[in-house]
Amino acid sequence: MIQTFDDLSGLSAAAADTFCQLATEAIGQRGLFHVSLSGGSTPRRLYELLRERELPWNDIRWYWGDERHVPHDHADSNYAMVRAALLDHLPTDQVHAFGVPTQSGDPVEVASAYEATLREQFSDQDMPQWDLALLGLGDDAHTASLFPGTDAITETERWFVSNFVPKFDAYRFTLTAPAINSARQRLFLVSGAAKQAAMQHAVSGVPDDVTTYPSQLIRDAQWYATRDAWTG
Repeated sequence: MIQTFDDLSGLSAAAADTFCQLATEAIGQRGLFHVSLSGGSTPRRLYELLRERELPWNDIRWYWGDERHVPHDHADSNYAMVRAALLDHLPTDQVHAFGVPTQSGDPVEVASAYEATLREQFSDQDMPQWDLALLGLGDDAHTASLFPGTDAITETERWFVSNFVPKFDAYRFTLTAPAINSARQRLFLVSGAAKQAAMQHAVSGVPDDVTTYPSQLIRDAQWYATRDAWTG
C-alpha cells in the first residue's frame, strides 16, 4: 500500500502516528515493542516527533537495521543520529537500545557480535520478528545496506552481515532480506524527486532484478512517500 504526502513534514507526522499505534498494540498484546530503525536523513524528523509523544518507553526495544563502520559518536553513525534526534531526550533508565558494536576493527566480528545480540533477544524465533521495521530507499534502489551487486543480497541464513560496498570502498552492516521480511510490519519512508525511478522499480517489480534493485527483496511493505518521490 502506498500513501502519499505533500512534504516530509506530513509524511513524518503520519509515520509517528503509525509508530505509536503499532507500539501500543504490540505492548498491549505481547508486552514489548521491537523496532528496527532506519538511518539516513528521511527518518530524522520522525524520530524528533516521537520524543514529543507519550509512550511506555520502558517497553520499547530499539535496534538498527543497518550501520556504517564508524564509531558511535561519528557524524556518519546511524546510532548517533537516532540518539541525538530521539533517545537522548527520553528518560535514561527507560532506553533499551541495542546499537551495532562498531568499535571492533574487524567487520566480520562486528556483524557476528550483533547477530548474537539479536539471537539472544529473539531466542525463540527462526528469524527476528520485529513489530516494525522502518526502511529507507536509496536513489540506487538499495534499502538498509543491501546495495546493488553486493554479496548480502543473496544471504538467506544469516540475520545480520557485514557487506562490502565497492562504490564507498567500505564495509556496511545490515539486516539480511529474510531478517527484514520477518517483521510484522515493514514501512518504507521515501522523500525527494531523486527517488522516483528507484521507487517505481521497487514497487512495480519491473524489471524483476533484485541484484540491481535490492529493495525488491522486501515483501508486502507499506510505503509512505512524498508526492515528488511517487507520481504513480
